Amino acid sequence: MPHFTTSDGLSLCFDDTGGPGPIVLCLSGLTRNASDFDYVRPHLKDARVIRMDYRGRGQSEWAEDFTTYNLVREAQDALELLDHLDIDKTAILGTSRGGLIALTLMEMAPNRITGVCFNDVGPVIETEGLEVILVFIGRKPVWTTRSEAAEALATRLPGFHNVPPSRWAEEAAHHFVETADGLNINYDPKLRNAVLAEFDPKAPAGDMWPQFNKLKGRPLAVLRGENSDILSQKTVTEMQSRAPMLAAEVKDRAHVPFLDEPECLDVLHQWIAQLPNGEPA
Repeated sequence: MPHFTTSDGLSLCFDDTGGPGPIVLCLSGLTRNASDFDYVRPHLKDARVIRMDYRGRGQSEWAEDFTTYNLVREAQDALELLDHLDIDKTAILGTSRGGLIALTLMEMAPNRITGVCFNDVGPVIETEGLEVILVFIGRKPVWTTRSEAAEALATRLPGFHNVPPSRWAEEAAHHFVETADGLNINYDPKLRNAVLAEFDPKAPAGDMWPQFNKLKGRPLAVLRGENSDILSQKTVTEMQSRAPMLAAEVKDRAHVPFLDEPECLDVLHQWIAQLPNGEPA
């Protein structure tokens, strides 16, 4: 996959399918990478799909200063990728962290965002779900092989049902590296330090409703796993009351849906059909 260099000198990995149709920048979950969208990408032939590994994740370079693993810097990286590709405007398909980056961009460069589809994330993050994430982020896996990890994901990940074993094997391959000392994570462990600094679970819960409100008038969509502990149904209802948007609850899924579920694909195709065709800058 190709790379580009950020304004602070990091080499970040990206993927661009090219082709006609609206431009959709896919932004992944907190510890994850462009492979988050491997399942859905073959279904999105009606769009130009661009994916990026955040700094410190996947095939992108790790930062010497872990404090740059923050929403504002990652949003700036996204803008610099668009500049690198001579793209003026894009829609965003944001999974978890990616949706928060989309909201951050509405503060930084709202005129460059044509629409957003939120995958199991919204302006309010449930504290319960955040605390679960903080337990494992940056930790070396306890399993020794990807096969063990896949079996564990299938039996221990709450809220997911009727997922074939092959999917958990793919997930293990996407997110764990096999080494002589067992499995390891494929992102900078110091991401944990950055998240603890950015999100204090003991502090009053903030929200990003002001940024969300700026999205009104653009094509919007939200996907929620029916068992999600990050995005509540209450938040989805509030999102829908503030702006017209497509929405689906994904059966047998928690945080996050894989995006190739029928409910997701139906919403995604409707959403893409509403987006303006992207033109180079």
